[in-house]
Amino acid sequence: MLSAEELLAGSLLTYEVSVPDRFLQRNGSSDGTVRDGSLAAVRLRPLTIADLQRAMRAAKEHDALVATLMVQLALVEPELTVIQVAGLPVGLVGFLLGEVNRISGIDTTEGALRDAAETPLANAAHVLAREFGWTPPQVAELTLGQILVHLQMLRNEAPA
Repeated sequence: MLSAEELLAGSLLTYEVSVPDRFLQRNGSSDGTVRDGSLAAVRLRPLTIADLQRAMRAAKEHDALVATLMVQLALVEPELTVIQVAGLPVGLVGFLLGEVNRISGIDTTEGALRDAAETPLANAAHVLAREFGWTPPQVAELTLGQILVHLQMLRNEAPA
């Protein structure tokens, strides 16, 4: 059987992804190299459930923002702000999102993302974070039993 450490280790990996020239606008360069002679690449990390929840909460009703946030959260090198990612060409963001999905082991369509965010556990984590002011990492540390106890406490406090 796999240990918890072995399961969690995958979220610590990073992947170097080569970016095809068609997505880059270079000054006359079409050989796939940048000035220092290295291949055009970025470093990405796989997304966690907490990352997906954060992206969905932050995007709220703006579905197009989910892709931007997912790419921004996964980009290790170079680090970009959300505004910078939003300023990238659409084709490049689409390519990077595909790579983020691949290394994260998810097939993310808009519907699949919405479904992931609407799972009972994701909803419970969102409710607890909202009601108690907890951060996603704090909620992620809770056991299923703790989540259920806190949800029941909230139900008990709700006006009848």
